[in-house]
Amino acid sequence: MIASSPIGIFDSGYGGLTVLKEIKKVLPRYDYLYLGDNARSPYGPRSFETVYDYTLQSVKWLFAQGCPLIILACNTASAKALRTIQQKYLPEFAAEKRVLGVIRPTAEIIGNYSSTKNTGVLGTKGTIQSESYLIEIAHFFPEVKVHQHACPMWVPLVENNEYASDGADYFIKKDIDILLKNSPEIDTVLLACTHYPLLLKKIKKYLPENIKVISQGPIVASGLVDYLKRHPEMENRCSKRNQLQFFTTDSVTDFDKHSLIFFGEKVASSHVDL
Repeated sequence: MIASSPIGIFDSGYGGLTVLKEIKKVLPRYDYLYLGDNARSPYGPRSFETVYDYTLQSVKWLFAQGCPLIILACNTASAKALRTIQQKYLPEFAAEKRVLGVIRPTAEIIGNYSSTKNTGVLGTKGTIQSESYLIEIAHFFPEVKVHQHACPMWVPLVENNEYASDGADYFIKKDIDILLKNSPEIDTVLLACTHYPLLLKKIKKYLPENIKVISQGPIVASGLVDYLKRHPEMENRCSKRNQLQFFTTDSVTDFDKHSLIFFGEKVASSHVDL
């Protein structure tokens, strides 16, 4: 029997399912193993040290399940933990494996969407405080001005099934108004959290029609396709039997129910303690 070597997809909760959904569209033959650390979500308000510890625990678990490649489908984990994992943990303990994030592939192309060279970034407190997008976008598009704003209530709204409620409108309008006060020239807004696509309808409601709203799922999926083309040695290690597995650190009942919303279909997840 051929051992399974799925691509690992990690998120602090359900948001990464929006990324997996897009990846599955463009790379349908591959095996995927999704891990949601729902018991400790949200990561956004937590310290760098805590996010790193939680993310590393999850990465180790995914490696132990046979994943040669892991996507951190979580902006907070990508901002607060990815670089240290790549530079310190992997060279010593897993040199033949890879962990990728969602920030770099987004930063590589986000500047192409803006005509005015003024881009807004909406994310969790942790992502915004890390200034990862400021740094990465400046590397690829030094001419682009990045205007950031943290939206601490948005993930709880989504995770608690309030994303379509009237109460969500208050917080979404408030945060968008604050962002737009930074500059009248903002013509592109990046949703720098994988939960936020579920709020897209309300976000567009409070943004001027001329402002483009960019979700990360398709960008990350396209980036992974490119990565596997450039790294055939890794592509060959990823098993391709069209298998999906889902794991959560919290209630499987809640996870399976949320999967309909985030992934577009119901799944049968398993519980795991990290």
